Amino acid sequence: MGLFEKIFPNKTAELKDAAVLFQTLNGYTPVFKSWNGAIYESLLVRAAIDALARHTAKLKPEISGSARPILQTKLKRKPNPYQTWSQFLYQCRTICEVDTTLCIVPIFDIYGEITGMYPVIPTGCEVVESNGQIYLKYRFRNGKAAAVELDKCAIVTRFQYNNDFFGGGNAPLDETMDLISIQNQGIKEGVKSSASFRFMAQIGNFQKPEDLRKEQKRFSKNLKEKGGFLLFPNTYNNIKQIESKPFVVDAKQQEMIETNVNNYFGVNKEILQNKAVGDSWSAFYEGGIEPFSIQLSECITSMLFTEKEQAFGAGIMFTSNRLQYMSNSDKLKVSAQMADRGIMNRDEVRDIWNLSPLPNGEGQAYTIRGEYHNAADQLEDDDPDEKEDNEDE
Repeated sequence: MGLFEKIFPNKTAELKDAAVLFQTLNGYTPVFKSWNGAIYESLLVRAAIDALARHTAKLKPEISGSARPILQTKLKRKPNPYQTWSQFLYQCRTICEVDTTLCIVPIFDIYGEITGMYPVIPTGCEVVESNGQIYLKYRFRNGKAAAVELDKCAIVTRFQYNNDFFGGGNAPLDETMDLISIQNQGIKEGVKSSASFRFMAQIGNFQKPEDLRKEQKRFSKNLKEKGGFLLFPNTYNNIKQIESKPFVVDAKQQEMIETNVNNYFGVNKEILQNKAVGDSWSAFYEGGIEPFSIQLSECITSMLFTEKEQAFGAGIMFTSNRLQYMSNSDKLKVSAQMADRGIMNRDEVRDIWNLSPLPNGEGQAYTIRGEYHNAADQLEDDDPDEKEDNEDE
């Protein structure tokens, strides 16, 4: 039994022959086809996606509510038996950026209960209907197919417009990818041509075509036997070396290519080179990480918990401590101001500095410096009637 059989049990993988494509509002065929990682083979694109995936992998899952305690216990450790949370989140973000559609399917035990979830990379998906039930049907490279009820799957998308279920694809990136490919081929061919020498010469004193063919054979034989060393006879005139000048884009064009890729994925050089801190990283988090974490949280919550369970507070949310990415001077200011006013306790301050909580709950207490007073206490002290009552007592 392989991973496919572990994730897709027979009762969810079998569809009746009566299954038909589900009809959408605009009549658009609900079908998704994977890019098979084509854009992921580009150095610039992979660097941009890797930056997004690395920071997404640092999100922490927080499960709320009391529904399905056994499932919650398992999810606190890992999302499935084969991945850690960081690996799961990294792969989820990578799939979503490459294919603009991320499909997450539940893993069931022998009793039909959800025990985890797994991100899949199908070559194609389609939404079908059978006996009033809507399914998400997957096809994989190994030729196998499986189907899971749509309401038990999580689908995260990008560029969703004319498809009611799936993302719009990365077709707008094609032109930039062509430029990257041409640039790489030009550099490659330039290296090859620079390692070889080519000459052009004019042959004279040949009146018959047979003599010219004989000279061509002699020339080729001599070049082969001499191992590339050749002396031109006096019958050759106007001997010139052919210089190959391969086309390579200039610095401005190269910068334009990089800018197109960065703009498309919402990153910059500071993020790619791990130089972003403070406000710069916060801006990247709000624009590049937080929207994905919100959509992923909503989709997985709908997959794992029923509407009734969600109404009672059941859910999962992926969060990040953005204060950890401030500069040390900014961390110190926030720590001092927040702790002195009793807004943060010692454990919360230690978390900013990537320190573990204090043992025995010692870090859960809040402290306020002496020069700070509670406004309500101050009003009570200024009330003369209350002061007299206290004196009488």
